[in-house]
Amino acid sequence: MNAIPFGAGARQRLGSIGDEPRPDKPLDTAWNVLEAANDLGDHATVAACRRVIDANLNGAAAEHADLRVISDYFK
Repeated sequence: MNAIPFGAGARQRLGSIGDEPRPDKPLDTAWNVLEAANDLGDHATVAACRRVIDANLNGAAAEHADLRVISDYFK
């Protein structure tokens, strides 16, 4: 029988999976926000998303201000 961990030990073990770096996470979010902002006609956010996506495709770092716009969009 397999033991299913509970409590603090389970949170630490399972939490370690989410702690791995995910370089595609901001890009996935940028695409989702781009779609929503485009539907709503939010031109400033669409431009920020495009800059983040372009930077990622070119291997450059995105501007922190653009990343902030994207990360705060659905809040």
